[in-house]
Amino acid sequence: MFYYLSFLSKDYSFLSYFRLFDSISFRSIGAMITALFVSLFFGNSIIKWLYRKGVRDIVREYGNIGVNDKKGTPVMGGIIIILSLVVSILLWCNLSSMFSLLPLAAIIWYGAIGAKDDIDKIKHKNSDKGMSQLTKIILQAAFAVFLVWVLTNENLTPFPKGIVTKLSVPYLKSSFFIDIGSFYVIFVIITMLSISNAVNFADGLDGLVIVPSIVTGAVYGIFAYLIGNAIYSNYLLFDFIPGTGELTIIMAALFGAGLGFLWYNCYPATIFMGDTGSMAIGGLLGVTVILVKQELLFIIAGGIFVAEALSVLIQEKIGINRLGRRIFFRAPIHHSFQFRGLAETKIVQRFWIVSVILALISIASIKIR
Repeated sequence: MFYYLSFLSKDYSFLSYFRLFDSISFRSIGAMITALFVSLFFGNSIIKWLYRKGVRDIVREYGNIGVNDKKGTPVMGGIIIILSLVVSILLWCNLSSMFSLLPLAAIIWYGAIGAKDDIDKIKHKNSDKGMSQLTKIILQAAFAVFLVWVLTNENLTPFPKGIVTKLSVPYLKSSFFIDIGSFYVIFVIITMLSISNAVNFADGLDGLVIVPSIVTGAVYGIFAYLIGNAIYSNYLLFDFIPGTGELTIIMAALFGAGLGFLWYNCYPATIFMGDTGSMAIGGLLGVTVILVKQELLFIIAGGIFVAEALSVLIQEKIGINRLGRRIFFRAPIHHSFQFRGLAETKIVQRFWIVSVILALISIASIKIR
């Protein structure tokens, strides 16, 4: 909304200061502060409302891993994150741009999927009786198909002609190295499913998901700013994609919303994000990596989520289904560290440190090419 005030500076000289609302950096700061303020201001009220409504976590037992101290903690705290993001996007982004509308749609769609899953678990008082895995995958894939349709439609796509189906490879000088052609549909579906579920798998300890999420988001916010700037993209040998600066604003909003949520979610948590939050964040990050055309970089930048997802895949598909035994003590892998006796706070903080290291390695790819 504020973005459109910048047009007044062109018509009325005494409103020249409104040109600030055309600035990516100014709007990014505004979005971050807005999301932080909304999450802090409304967070406590939402937590109390969820508690009164009986929306509390259904704890799954993990053998010798203590979980009794988490019983009764309100869940669906992702509502705080979604509210903060939606308000910030509506206030600070250019709502005529697909770089704003597609992430907004992803937040709402994937957040709704997660919310339905949380509600089903609470209704049946069993963490294993949420939305069926097949239904969840179908709904996630449906959005991915819609995303591909938009990106490949000449009248709707925000991409310059000829780059939609091309992929960038980190650390290689050529901006777009691989053209996957008709396989792009499958690639986008796999990317969206992988990232949204990887973030969801990582949600298991107080504060574990939110910090790697905002750190990964910060990496893609930097890339979005550089790629959306004609001068910087040309200097750094990236293909210029006009409009990606809107993603910088959204990633700044994620940073602010994440910090606000961490206020309540740090150990010992007074609220859990639940699938409502983890699916919304996963959907947002999935759309962002595709719109910035840096999909393969997520293997590094989102390495924490990749490791969590791989641990589940290896444990279930290879270990249990093929070999008939466990490969890890527990999966996702953060529970394996718990099983071995590491304190929850130590696991979480070390994951944060690794996430920052991976982010720095990812940012280095801007020049090391």
